Amino acid sequence: MDLENQKRVKDFAEQYGPENIVVVLGAAEGEAAGLAAETVTAGDPTYAGPLAGVQLGLSVFHVCENEIKDEVDSSVYDDQISMMEMVMDVDDIAKEMSSIREQYCKYL
Repeated sequence: MDLENQKRVKDFAEQYGPENIVVVLGAAEGEAAGLAAETVTAGDPTYAGPLAGVQLGLSVFHVCENEIKDEVDSSVYDDQISMMEMVMDVDDIAKEMSSIREQYCKYL
């Protein structure tokens, strides 16, 4: 997650309260999604950005997880996401996201 997006997430959490924020990621690989998820929950693991040492504990999901997929209009999901879903390892991504949520999320 780049530094600008880290700042946005931090600002939103401060403005609206971390219990009111849900972060939805779209990274194509489990490792990349996990790194971004860790950043918004436990803090920037590279200690380089605005979330370095900041444990927001935000709720975080990947767009291909059922919790999000079920909330999106199916025609929009099919049009915007389903093609990428076919080439991604959705099980790996879901496993990584679930692990991060279990370890670091405070607001589920």
